[in-house]
Amino acid sequence: MTMRPDAKILEPHPPRITPITQKNNVTAGVLLMIAATVVFAMQDGISRHLAGQYNTFMVIMVRYWFFALFVIALAARAPGGIRATARTDQLGLQIFRGVLLVAEICVAVYAFTVLGLVESVAVFICYPLLVAALSGPVLGEQVGWRRWAAISVGLIGVLIILQPGIGVFDPLAIIPFISALMFALYGLITRYAARRDSTATSFFWTGVAGMVAMTLVGMWHWEPMSQGDWMWMAILCVTGVIGHWLLIKCYEMAEASAVQPFAYFHLIWAAALGVIVFGEVIRTNVAIGASIIVAAGLFTLWRERVKG
Repeated sequence: MTMRPDAKILEPHPPRITPITQKNNVTAGVLLMIAATVVFAMQDGISRHLAGQYNTFMVIMVRYWFFALFVIALAARAPGGIRATARTDQLGLQIFRGVLLVAEICVAVYAFTVLGLVESVAVFICYPLLVAALSGPVLGEQVGWRRWAAISVGLIGVLIILQPGIGVFDPLAIIPFISALMFALYGLITRYAARRDSTATSFFWTGVAGMVAMTLVGMWHWEPMSQGDWMWMAILCVTGVIGHWLLIKCYEMAEASAVQPFAYFHLIWAAALGVIVFGEVIRTNVAIGASIIVAAGLFTLWRERVKG
């Protein structure tokens, strides 16, 4: 959803990394963002395949083992090492962030298995609108009437996709919206944590807390995997690291406001995978609703940039 595991669809999917170099190469940043969306769409497709064959908890657990190794390796190479990176005076909040994100990923991957990539991602992309809507009550930020109008329009797009008033409403259709709501809350808590902790610290606890929580749950759901699926699992883990690296470099090259609109390419790649690989169909209401959500999201990003 997103980008994963720390970014869905979209974080995806990870927390934004504080840049070290000067941000002045927008073209390179855009290309890196588009590359990241390709990688994260691949992750969604592989996750859909594996979670369709095996228990979702086990798939996410193995994925998080590799992710945790990645963040620990980054922390070990940082100034002061792991101890300095892990130091925080808001440990409870950091652990909650990590657990919330891994729970969101479980919900998102489950949505892939019951609804498919196309509809799940089409709904999940409304999360920037939910971030804007919740930034007022959660962080005390001011949300103007223009952004409220965009949020309302975007939610109309979600309703068009879900079609709650046509025929018998399938309760499973609400799952990707729950995932988007969880990811939006995670993003806001991350922003709140950033007031006192560095991005490196938040990134470290995202991986470690999520890995511990997922192991406590997933260890009871272990299933033997075929050799071919272990290959797919290895690709899933490696692409996760590649995706995070691409995002880190992306935000080093250019301002987030300049590259964030291109994160919507994730929807295009995920839809293509859903249609070509999994035989899904893009229904007319999904295409219309997703277009409305993307337009509203782009307007919200533009307003934030103007306000900034």
